[in-house]
Amino acid sequence: MAPLDDEIRAYYGRGDEARRLDTIARLEELRTRELVERHFPPPPAVVLDIGGGPGGYAFWLAELGYEVHLSDPIPIHVEQALETSAAAPRPLASAVVGDARELDRADRSADAALMLGPLYHLTERAERLRALEEARRVLRGGAPLVAAAISRFAPVIDGLRKDFLLDPEFEAIVERDLRDGQHRNPTRRPGWFTTAYFHNPAELGPELADAGFVEVEVLAVEGIGELLSDLESWLGDAARRELLSRTLRRLEREPSVLGATGHLAGIGRAAA
Repeated sequence: MAPLDDEIRAYYGRGDEARRLDTIARLEELRTRELVERHFPPPPAVVLDIGGGPGGYAFWLAELGYEVHLSDPIPIHVEQALETSAAAPRPLASAVVGDARELDRADRSADAALMLGPLYHLTERAERLRALEEARRVLRGGAPLVAAAISRFAPVIDGLRKDFLLDPEFEAIVERDLRDGQHRNPTRRPGWFTTAYFHNPAELGPELADAGFVEVEVLAVEGIGELLSDLESWLGDAARRELLSRTLRRLEREPSVLGATGHLAGIGRAAA
C-alpha cells in the first residue's frame, strides 16, 4: 500500500483544516449535515468518521448521541481532535491515526460511516475501491456510507469566481483537471489545493457499486448555491437559508447540473 503523497501531508500538516467549515465551507457543512441526517440511523449508533480530519463532523455527531470513532492519516488532525475531545461534554469514543485503505476495525462493527476526504486524495481508482471496500467490510449489512468527492468541474467554477483563471499556470492546471481528473499544484500556490483526484459525476456511483454498496445515489452537495455572490447573507438569514436548502434539494439529483458543485456525495448501503 503506497503511503499518502508527501504534498498532501504537507498541505494538511499546517493544521488549517480545523477552521475550514467555519469559514469558506459553511454551505458544504450545511448540506452535508442534511444528507447525513437523512440517511444515518438515529442515535445511539456506532459511526466511523473515516478521514475525519480534526473532527468537524465527528463532534457534531457525538453531540447528537452517536458513538463516534474518528481516524485520519494526518497526525496533527488527530491531535486536534483529541484535544477538543478532552474538553467536550460529549467526547469522541476514539480518535486514531489511520489509513482509509486499512481500517483497524472488526468486520460488520459499525452502523454508519462518513468518508469525506479520502476519495479525493486517493488518485488511482484501485486505491479508492480499496478504501470503499474497507468501509463496506466494517459496516453492518444495510448500514449507510456517505462519501464525498470533488467535482471534476469545481476548479473551473472556482477559477472564474476568484479570477484564478487569469493566471496561465492555473489555466494549465484546469486543463489537466478536465482531461483526466488528476489535480496537481506543483508550485504549491495557496488556494489552489493539493494533489487530488476530481470525479466526473458519472464515475462515483459505479465506484461505490463495485465496492459492494447497494441503493447507490450521487447527489450535488453545494450545487449551484455556491455561485451566489452574496452567499453569506443567505446563510445568515434563517428564512433565506431554508429557501436555499429547499432549492438545492430540488436540484441535487438533476443530471444536467450535477457537476456544477464543489462536492458530490456518493451514498450507498453495505450489501447484506
